[in-house]
Amino acid sequence: MRKKVVFVGLSGGVDSAVSAALLQKQGFEVVGVFIKTWHPDFLECNEEEERRDAMRVAAFLGIPFLTFDFENIYKKEVADYMIREYRAGRTPNPDVMCNKEVKFGAFLKKAVAMGADFVATGHYAKNTFFQARTQPGHSKKYFLLYKGIDPSKDQSYFLWTLNQDQLSKIIFPISDLKKTEVRKLAKKFNLPVADKKDSQGICFLGEVDLKEFLKHYIKIKKGKVLNTDGETIGYHNGVVFYTLGERHGFTITRKGSNDSRYYIVSKDIKKNVLIVSSQKNNLNSNTRTDYSIENTNWINEKPKLHKNYTAQIRYHGEFLSCTIKILTQNKARVFFTEPILVAPGQSIVLYDNDICLGGGVVVDGVPYINSARTINK
Repeated sequence: MRKKVVFVGLSGGVDSAVSAALLQKQGFEVVGVFIKTWHPDFLECNEEEERRDAMRVAAFLGIPFLTFDFENIYKKEVADYMIREYRAGRTPNPDVMCNKEVKFGAFLKKAVAMGADFVATGHYAKNTFFQARTQPGHSKKYFLLYKGIDPSKDQSYFLWTLNQDQLSKIIFPISDLKKTEVRKLAKKFNLPVADKKDSQGICFLGEVDLKEFLKHYIKIKKGKVLNTDGETIGYHNGVVFYTLGERHGFTITRKGSNDSRYYIVSKDIKKNVLIVSSQKNNLNSNTRTDYSIENTNWINEKPKLHKNYTAQIRYHGEFLSCTIKILTQNKARVFFTEPILVAPGQSIVLYDNDICLGGGVVVDGVPYINSARTINK
């Protein structure tokens, strides 16, 4: 029987390098693939350096090396999406879209078309196959997505859009490893990137100042900063550049001697007004216990009504107790046991213990303060 062919996304980092090495040792026919994406002209780009590191890993392992150019797809589906969402006053998650449209969209599709049985990446998440007997002579085959065992690196939050067909062709080779163990294996295998530092920041854009990035695409529009009494106490460069709970980036020109650091507790997109408070309880007053999500995706089965689950509202956020009600094919309502603050555009991802069930995008977060007196001042 021929060896199963796996196209591994080699990013130039240690996680994907160890993934390729492990698959090779397990007897797969491994092909290394570097995914070329879009980068704005005004940002320093280290893509060629990352590609060289990926090539060095492929050469060391003695595997074929390919480059897939997904620059146009990334620009349209990730970068343009992010800019469009911020312009509308929402808070998007570009890493979710990168995984959906690029890594497990375009990359998976092209790899399979070229003869791959599977694709693999260095994600810290676990994809597990099950076969359950439903009745005599019949069984159900399905895949479940689990959290990675290293809670400090778990990336299942970014993978809530995956479906059964995709999971049947995806391998996460380091799913049962902690980061420290991956580093040890990289040195054991003598991989050329064993000591390379982890990359940070937005998916494929790296460590960029998000506000500075957005200012190249969204016009700066100076506006007022108000306190919760409706008094003008400063200014900002445009409400679309700020998120709820943020404490930086705006200027306070009138501050009392007893005032502490100000938090953004609300914003008015139409009037370009930020409302801030030095009291955390004012931020908490905008919280609520239920949120609507749309564009939902349930990886295996839809969550059950009245069953207790947990949810993350941001990457590496705490797991919050909740229940859920499915409304339509692509809409649901999430009910939290404690009031929380979520901005429109963010992803709410649902879990049943360690199993990632799926999630959706918030459509009715809290961008405005509920006080006409304050807004109209």
